[in-house]
Amino acid sequence: MVSSEEAGHHHVLSSEKGWRENFPDGDLWVFGYGSLIWKPPPHFDQRVPGYINGYVRRFWQASNDHRGTKENPGRVLTVIDREFWETLDDPLAHHETSATATVWGVAYHIPASHANEVRQYLDIREINGYSDHYTPFHPVLTPQGARSTDTSDYPATPITCMVYIGQPSNPQFLRDPAQREQQAVAEVISRSEGKSGKNAEYLFMLEKALEGLGFGNAEMHVTDLVKRVKALQNEEEVRREEEQAERDLEESLHPSAREAHERFPPAE
Repeated sequence: MVSSEEAGHHHVLSSEKGWRENFPDGDLWVFGYGSLIWKPPPHFDQRVPGYINGYVRRFWQASNDHRGTKENPGRVLTVIDREFWETLDDPLAHHETSATATVWGVAYHIPASHANEVRQYLDIREINGYSDHYTPFHPVLTPQGARSTDTSDYPATPITCMVYIGQPSNPQFLRDPAQREQQAVAEVISRSEGKSGKNAEYLFMLEKALEGLGFGNAEMHVTDLVKRVKALQNEEEVRREEEQAERDLEESLHPSAREAHERFPPAE
């Protein structure tokens, strides 16, 4: 989060009108594809794994606050509309084999009693270039330990979710194709640090969090970045950051996925 002083000067990112139109009962569903997977918003009463379609997840957003500084921005995630992404030169494009451009993550339900408060909290947390959008989220209710990622196996009813996206039009998006190269991103991540910690820890936590969802390994672009960053760091540094990521991940995920599944209503 940002300080209370900074919060007093931020502009509201999410739309009151969009929230009310999509959640007429006053509650809120929010989808997390990055740090929200392991650092949940407050006051949630359901945490449900699943996916959204039509986007590609990339470390193509500069971070001037949480994982970098204004002088030395780090690199954090955004999701990019599949149609626009296809117009960009991405060396890992051949790894995106999903016809629906599936992005796995977690959705949180916030009851109406706290929805507006949490929405404002997320506006502050996601101030650095992100804006709110609304998209269908597909909940995946499977036995613990299931590994399949064939989305046709999960005909659960979609839920409208709010998702924060760093649009290509925002000033933090990496417009220079050279900056979007995997090795260039890895080099920045390996040396960057912000008020929320080291950029490498963010990457390591993402990989572990995606694996922890139980639907297979993290996607190729994430595992490739992890490999490159580890090659740029010494073994002791990698060990410390991975251990810290493990501790942070374990401490942050409450209630457990099992408890969240028990409270989630069955698909129609």
